[in-house]
Amino acid sequence: MPRDTAAEDLRAIRIDQFLAHPPRKVWRALTEPELVARWLMPNDFKPEVGHRFTFTTEPKPQVGFDGIVYCEVLELEPEKLLKISWSDRKRAYWTVTWRLEPEGKGTRLFLDHEGFDPDDELQQLSRRIMGGGWRSRHFRAIAAVVEELDA
Repeated sequence: MPRDTAAEDLRAIRIDQFLAHPPRKVWRALTEPELVARWLMPNDFKPEVGHRFTFTTEPKPQVGFDGIVYCEVLELEPEKLLKISWSDRKRAYWTVTWRLEPEGKGTRLFLDHEGFDPDDELQQLSRRIMGGGWRSRHFRAIAAVVEELDA
């Protein structure tokens, strides 16, 4: 089960989870586009610093979201770190950072989704919604994808 690694932080979502798999397998789930599509969204991701790509999902007109997330790979250290920009090109300009740390025979996976404006009601609603999705759905889905890599 994912756990929060910080008290309520209005500017960020911070979560970590232990996965009983080596970093190289967890890294595959975070960087192979077809695997990322299985746990997050369809994409045209490439693990290359400077690569611009999009995620596509269902639009949410009630919050002004057209269903496209515009991203760029900002930092990449194989099997250790992936940092991307994450934007709707209207109001949201965030970063999402994945860190992998070997722990015993597995990996501690950290997520930092940062840049939420604490004074923007819509961004705070987005933080709560996305935080719930990261915690309840996406971390479990990553674990499932990694499990299937063992089969």
